[in-house]
Amino acid sequence: MSTLDYLSGTAEKDNIGKEHKKEFGFKIVAVLATLIGIVSLAVLLAYVFTEAAGWLDLQFLTSTPSRFAEKAGYYPAILGSAFVVALVALFALPLGVGAAVYLEEYSRKNFIQRFLQTNIANLAGVPSIVYGLLGLGLFVGTLGLPHGVVLVGAFTLTLRVLPIVIVSSQEAIRAVPDLQRQAALGLGATKWQMIRSIVLPEAFPGIMTGTIISLANAIGETAPLIMIGAATTIFSPPHGLLSSFSAMPLQIYAWSDFPKSEFQHGVLPAAIVVLLLVILTMNGIAVYARNKYYKNKK
Repeated sequence: MSTLDYLSGTAEKDNIGKEHKKEFGFKIVAVLATLIGIVSLAVLLAYVFTEAAGWLDLQFLTSTPSRFAEKAGYYPAILGSAFVVALVALFALPLGVGAAVYLEEYSRKNFIQRFLQTNIANLAGVPSIVYGLLGLGLFVGTLGLPHGVVLVGAFTLTLRVLPIVIVSSQEAIRAVPDLQRQAALGLGATKWQMIRSIVLPEAFPGIMTGTIISLANAIGETAPLIMIGAATTIFSPPHGLLSSFSAMPLQIYAWSDFPKSEFQHGVLPAAIVVLLLVILTMNGIAVYARNKYYKNKK
């Protein structure tokens, strides 16, 4: 072995050693950050669940709000959130999937398409209060709908989650192999038949996962609903699209201002626990549906 080969081999080993050290360092940082996050979340959840013990019962879930802590209930806010989020799903799913299908399957890859794609991705990161201002100006100021009604809340939250639904649906559609598209077209199917019979069924689990997660995000929003004038406390559930409503985060916000310790250390944590359980259940359904689909597919 020549001196040049020996030196080259030594330098290469030194570079490999440095890369391994960097990789090991990044792993240590990632593990520590994960452990800190998990421990912090566990401590917070333990505190909230401990404070909620003894207050979270059937009476709390089926009663209306009250200035007396032992009579306070969450029922109108729970139904208000359910009503609004159901409408958001009804509006956002067809609009989001339709936009994703157009962008992935029909639009030409030109400047306009890239411009739309970039702006949709940017809209997914816009603060939620901006969507509240947009909903206030568009649906209340321009269209003349009443403040704080179910329909305005649903429209505003639809604007909030629509970019997320579009982006997640695009990713699911993009993951469908091109060979399946080519096979369907080669058998004589039209483009729409190929999309309807091949692309959408294959992309369905990813689409639903993204949609459910975006709805879980919407159910925890507070700022957009405050901006459109939704009630922080209401004593009856909504009975129509133009009914006033409250939502679980708004009721939590209202109770956080009550000075009595029974609200601060009992009613408020119980309401937070209910909201967390709803969000975790929706996220769990999304993960379960996706894993079950891929397991059955294998």
